[in-house]
Amino acid sequence: MKNNIFNSHNMTVRKGMNDDLPEMLQLFTATIDEICKKDYDLQQLQAWKSGGENKERWIKVMRDQHVLIALTENKIVGFCTLDQGNYIDLLFVHKDYQHKGIASMLYNLIEKEALQHHERELTADVSKTARPFFEKNGFQVVLEQTVYVKGIAMMNYKMAKTLIF
Repeated sequence: MKNNIFNSHNMTVRKGMNDDLPEMLQLFTATIDEICKKDYDLQQLQAWKSGGENKERWIKVMRDQHVLIALTENKIVGFCTLDQGNYIDLLFVHKDYQHKGIASMLYNLIEKEALQHHERELTADVSKTARPFFEKNGFQVVLEQTVYVKGIAMMNYKMAKTLIF
């Protein structure tokens, strides 16, 4: 398959396709439920997961963003999206595949993509859960912010990283 961007003995990364959406949405909601529950309460998790119901937004993500999908045995185990060349919109790893280097692999490919387009900075709005990962990858908190999803207040962080060519 020449669409593959990365291939190791048990992992493939390729560009996302519209057919991936149902599995991506399943991964999105399951990951929020399981992995983020230590940082957010039930109301917040429900509000956050409701973003999966906005089909137009997800179709727009697939159409307008650089979407990378990580697969193991034809199962989506993670995905990352880059919007406008310098904004990491989504980075999710399957709840059963945490701490296996999938997020790092996806992030590194996304950073490489940004560098190829001469971007000087990467930004992201990052959950409490994801903040340590982004800090480990050289991002710094620019702003601690409260966002409202379906009227529910949630804290996250606007983070940025200067890219060096």
